Amino acid sequence: MTGGGPLRVLVADDQELVRAGFCVILEAAGFIVAGEAADGAAAVELAVREWPDVVLMDIRMPVMDGLEATRRITALAGEAGGRAAPKVVILTTFDLDDYVYAALRAGASGFLLKDAPRADLIAAIRVAAAGDALLAPSVTRRLIEAFAARPPEHAPSPSRLASLTPRERDILLLIARGRTNGEIAEELFVSETTVKTHIGHLLAKLGLRDRVQAVILAYETGAVVPGRPDDSRAPFRG
Repeated sequence: MTGGGPLRVLVADDQELVRAGFCVILEAAGFIVAGEAADGAAAVELAVREWPDVVLMDIRMPVMDGLEATRRITALAGEAGGRAAPKVVILTTFDLDDYVYAALRAGASGFLLKDAPRADLIAAIRVAAAGDALLAPSVTRRLIEAFAARPPEHAPSPSRLASLTPRERDILLLIARGRTNGEIAEELFVSETTVKTHIGHLLAKLGLRDRVQAVILAYETGAVVPGRPDDSRAPFRG
């Protein structure tokens, strides 16, 4: 990881012109392009060698698709002595179907539309690298809701959440609604440090890797209902 320096980004896309365009934007924004990959296998190889902060990952690529590459990259943490694995941001369009949901389950940190404005790309990379939240709710939450509405055949039982305290459940619901740590702290009148502590506890209790998996679980168990307004299900208090 950068240790406070410029963020290092790996670009994986099978179209050379697309990669080139992203690289120009990244470098102009002060990021370091850690490498370019034209297929998933090359992306995994480069991620292991370069260990970027963020990987921009297309899904439909030759040799190895972005889904399998995402799964392998997000699993790297277990092979690096506790070092955090590179974050993966999926490059997508809304017409992708089950690949998107599967990518979230594989460990992707969020999504970016290929035709997104330059400012959104820059912001998405910074947010993903910080691990603070999913990407912009206007993009990611719509995707999560669409695919969480079609959960796997054996969806987790709501009882999976029984081990959470009322405050931990409050925070889980707010994470699932796309809130950042700062927004959660403000809404619950606590410090960001307290929010981070609660998130760490709830992830440990539920056996989850990160807040992306927490969002998926919240939708799959019905704790958050796709399409329901934020204020229709008040946080639990206690």
